[in-house]
Amino acid sequence: MKAMVLAAGLGTRLRPLTNDRPKALVEVAGRTMLEITLERLRANGVHEAIVNVHHYAEMICAYLKAHDNFGMRIEISREEVLLDTGGGLKKAAWFFREDGADGASPFLLHNVDVISTIDFVAMLRFHQEQGALATLAVQQRATSRPLLFDAQDWLCGRRLVGEEETEWVRQVETAQELAFAGIHVLSLQIFDELTENGVFSIIPAYMRLARAREKIVAFRVDRYKWRDLGRPEQVAEAEGEMDVFRQT
Repeated sequence: MKAMVLAAGLGTRLRPLTNDRPKALVEVAGRTMLEITLERLRANGVHEAIVNVHHYAEMICAYLKAHDNFGMRIEISREEVLLDTGGGLKKAAWFFREDGADGASPFLLHNVDVISTIDFVAMLRFHQEQGALATLAVQQRATSRPLLFDAQDWLCGRRLVGEEETEWVRQVETAQELAFAGIHVLSLQIFDELTENGVFSIIPAYMRLARAREKIVAFRVDRYKWRDLGRPEQVAEAEGEMDVFRQT
């Protein structure tokens, strides 16, 4: 299994920790977010990954070289302009297509600023059993941007930030409001379906694809430990919990 680590962002929410470094190199209990993410991926059977870079790009490249890529094959996807999640993924399509359609398995897409004990192997298995185009790690927690899923756990809508109205793919009697955890499993076919170009977010693309009856499904991760590391106070809180994350 291959993976992409999304590490190109400016890390503005993490200031002042990102005043002199990219968010991927912010430390949590003495380990960088990038190290934590790569080691979690490797522990789950990922030995090849691509990391997108923009802000302090050379610092990330030097860091990976100094640590011998943490025993993995690591490729770099440089973004001269920040491409957002969807644009960044599409730019890295070559990495996942290099084995050819017959030899390519689903892959992981992972934000660098989240940490979890999620079983990626179980998530991959679920994705394959569902025959999904995209599987999103989601959980029951408070969020300003919930995604909506129907009784079969198919994406059916979302609530937009600052707006009372719901954007529906299709309206259902009962929809589950779930928070996205920043981790996806994707089938290689996704690159044939992403018709958007340039800078674009992946969530609106998922909405478009779900409207076209593509299978975008929920993988519930409520039973796992998960942390957003997007703000300094969240990094400080996570430092006291690292023993839990190290055990997985």
